[in-house]
Amino acid sequence: MLDNDKPYKLIMAILQKDDYDDTVEELGKNEIFVTKLCSSGGFLKKENVTIMIGVEKERVDDVMKILEKMAGKRKETIYAMPTPVSGDHYIGSNLSVPFEREVGGVTVFTLDMEQIKKM
Repeated sequence: MLDNDKPYKLIMAILQKDDYDDTVEELGKNEIFVTKLCSSGGFLKKENVTIMIGVEKERVDDVMKILEKMAGKRKETIYAMPTPVSGDHYIGSNLSVPFEREVGGVTVFTLDMEQIKKM
């Protein structure tokens, strides 16, 4: 049941599509429910998802911690074939080279809400 005497916040979070399922699952485990909006982003041709979360003001920090843990920036190791030094000659052509790259990232907007209703 919603208590409209309490202050509520609207949290809008834009995260990478790859992080959506795990993030929503973790929020749900904490009884924080989301509404998914269709959105698109162009940076690095990665698909984004926007979620809206209406939550009591005192739970905002809980939501932020989950968003950072599940969708925040992090390092990932990937393996790639080396690039040619000159022409078609590769150094170590039978080896893949591990390197770290940054993945994830979430942009969060927090707004005051005058009222929230589920009808």
